[in-house]
Amino acid sequence: MTIYIDELFLLNFVVDYLLLLAAARLSGAVIHRLRLAAGAALGAAYAAVVFFPALGFLLHPLCKAGAAVLMVLVGFGGCRHLLRTALVFFGVSAAFGGGILALELLGGQRLTLGVFSSALDLKLILLSAAGCYVLLSLVFRRSAQHGGQEILPAVLTLGERRIALSALVDTGNTLTDPLTNRPVMVAEGEKISPLFPAGQAPGPAALRDPVSALEHLPPGVNRRRFRLLPYQAVGVECGMLLALRVDRVKVGREDYGSILVALSPNRLTDGGGYSALIGA
Repeated sequence: MTIYIDELFLLNFVVDYLLLLAAARLSGAVIHRLRLAAGAALGAAYAAVVFFPALGFLLHPLCKAGAAVLMVLVGFGGCRHLLRTALVFFGVSAAFGGGILALELLGGQRLTLGVFSSALDLKLILLSAAGCYVLLSLVFRRSAQHGGQEILPAVLTLGERRIALSALVDTGNTLTDPLTNRPVMVAEGEKISPLFPAGQAPGPAALRDPVSALEHLPPGVNRRRFRLLPYQAVGVECGMLLALRVDRVKVGREDYGSILVALSPNRLTDGGGYSALIGA
C-alpha cells in the first residue's frame, strides 16, 4: 500500500483534533482551540514520521504512550483537572479506535495500530471521525461533571464606544437577570473602563462597595444603565455586584443584544486567559 505523507498528516490531524475536542467537552475542560490544534498537529507529525525507516522504533508502545501524553499536555497544559481530562482522552481514543478497527475488519483493510494509515477512502474515515465525535458527545454528555467551556472573543458596545475581551462561555454559569431572565456577563471592572468617558469609570474601591458606588455615580453618567445585581457563589450566600446595561454584547458568533454586564472587583482567573464569562 502506498502511503502519502500529506494525506497521512491530514487524516491524523483531523482525527486527533476531534478526539481532543471530545475529551475537552466531556471532561469540562476549558477549550483553547489553538492549543488543541497544536496538540493535534503534534500527534499528526508523530503519525507521519513513524513510517520513515530510521524511525520505526517510534511504533513501540512506550513511544505511542509518550506521544499521547505530549498531545494532552500541549492541548490542556495548565488545566485544573488535567488527569481527569487525560483519562477521558484515552477513553475516547480507545472507543474511537475500536470503531475504526471494526470498519477496517468489515472492509478487509489494514490499520497500523495507534496510527491511522488506513487504505479505506479518506472521506469515509473523516466522516467516521466526525460521526464518532458526535455520537460520543451525545452519549456521554450527561456523565460529564461540568458543562463545556470555551474561550471566545467578545465585543461590548456602549454608545459610540466598543471594547474587545476574551470571554469564557460556561454552561455551568447560571447567572441571569432576575427581571428578564436573560444571561448576565461578568467582566473584570478594570477591563470595562474604556466604555466610559475619562474619569467616569467606577474604580476598584467603588466596585468592592457596589451599594455606595451606585449612590455616588459621577455626574454625566446615565444612572438608568446601572443597577445592583444579587449573586451566589462558593463562600458567598448573597453578594452584590454593580451591573451595567450595555447596548450590545457579541461573543463569538452569538449576539446577546443588550444585556447586563456585572462588574467584578477581582480578576476572574489567575492565568489571565479570559477577563469575562457568560453562560451558554
